[in-house]
Amino acid sequence: MSVPLESMYREIILDHYKNPQHRGLPADFDAEVHHVNPTCGDEVTLRVKVADGRIADLGWEGEGCSISQASTSVMSGLVAGKQVPDALALEERFLQLMQSRGAAELDDADEDELEDAVAFEGVSKYPARVKCALLGWMAMKSAVAEAGWAGTTATPDKETS
Repeated sequence: MSVPLESMYREIILDHYKNPQHRGLPADFDAEVHHVNPTCGDEVTLRVKVADGRIADLGWEGEGCSISQASTSVMSGLVAGKQVPDALALEERFLQLMQSRGAAELDDADEDELEDAVAFEGVSKYPARVKCALLGWMAMKSAVAEAGWAGTTATPDKETS
């Protein structure tokens, strides 16, 4: 990764840290989860509302390093309004990026799909920071499951009233 690209990625991360998307906990929600990274103390509480097979609303509050907070912001902007299977597919793609240890070969389609999340590619080189970047994503996956969705199916596991 070239120095100008690293600098641009750093700016994206700092912008999301300073101006987080979907920060705040909505009053109407189907599930709430609280995740903590015991290694560093980062934490996030995330609420999700699932309606008609999509993430109708999502909000979060958290504390921690710029990576965990910015990554949660990026995730929330990417998945809010998406169909649940599409949101879970994005989580899986981001997980693959974080497990690449900096060896991911991203093409234009990856960049279009992941948008600002590609800024975390450099984080994958630092295993201790990967957990920070994944915190909000794992919370979203847990919240969607708690709201009655599992895997990447297009139907809820439980009936909703």
